[in-house]
Amino acid sequence: MLRLQGLMTALVTPFRGGQVDEKAFERFVDWQIKEGVNGLVVCGTTGEAPTLSEAEQDRLLDIAVEVAARRVPVIMGTGSFDTADVIRRTNQAQSRGADCALIVTPYYNKPSQEGLVQHFKAVHDATQLPLMLYNIPPRCVVDILPPAMQRLAQLPRVIGVKDATGDLTRPVRTRLDCGPQFQQFCGDDMTASAFLAQGGVGCISVSGNVAPKLCTQMQDAWRAGDMPRFNELRDVLMPLHQSMFIEPNPVPVKYAMSLLGMMSEEVRLPMVPAQASTKAQIAEVLQQVGLTSAKAA
Repeated sequence: MLRLQGLMTALVTPFRGGQVDEKAFERFVDWQIKEGVNGLVVCGTTGEAPTLSEAEQDRLLDIAVEVAARRVPVIMGTGSFDTADVIRRTNQAQSRGADCALIVTPYYNKPSQEGLVQHFKAVHDATQLPLMLYNIPPRCVVDILPPAMQRLAQLPRVIGVKDATGDLTRPVRTRLDCGPQFQQFCGDDMTASAFLAQGGVGCISVSGNVAPKLCTQMQDAWRAGDMPRFNELRDVLMPLHQSMFIEPNPVPVKYAMSLLGMMSEEVRLPMVPAQASTKAQIAEVLQQVGLTSAKAA
């Protein structure tokens, strides 16, 4: 079984002039790995996957796999509201070198709990990659409730869940129902520290785009039992986490990355650039956390 832990960044997708900025993405992936992250997630919500063509998604995965060069696992977002398409995209991700598929609950068509189980089971049975479920009720409306999660955890290649429910009682219940081998990742930076105490093993992070080293160090401090360092980093990072969600993700993080000189702030419609007030707040927080001065040095 693929074992994952720590900080895995939900990578943004750089654009320039309406096109994917491949060179910026190459540099970004390499920088993330050198900063110490434990894994990379390509073509998730933070990567604006709904606005990417299939060819663009394939190219981003190819770049990530090539640049990562087995240094860290590469997880590909292959979820959709169409089970047959998820199967096809998951098999394609495997053929292009992904280590795992992150599969969001079907959105818009609102399946029942039995429908959710059968959707993920069908993907599992028709593919070979390790699968991580992505449960995010605020975006998808449906929620994989504990009884369904317990059934899904019994499938051999369903290795865990990205939990973005915001319910900090959920990881305890999931651990009790699914066992400690079921890998639970927090999908919300602002509760990532508490999620660890509730049975989680890491975070699939938005803030990790901007501060991969600090976010990774917080996860490392927890595993090392270094509570003074963990508490320090938890508090230092909270203003950054909050600033990344002033406007819809990934608008704030894209602007933050532009301030760090990593890429353009450009997003694709229906996302629009950050407002001036948001930009001012983000610039202040980056300076407060020490990221802009560290970059300038």
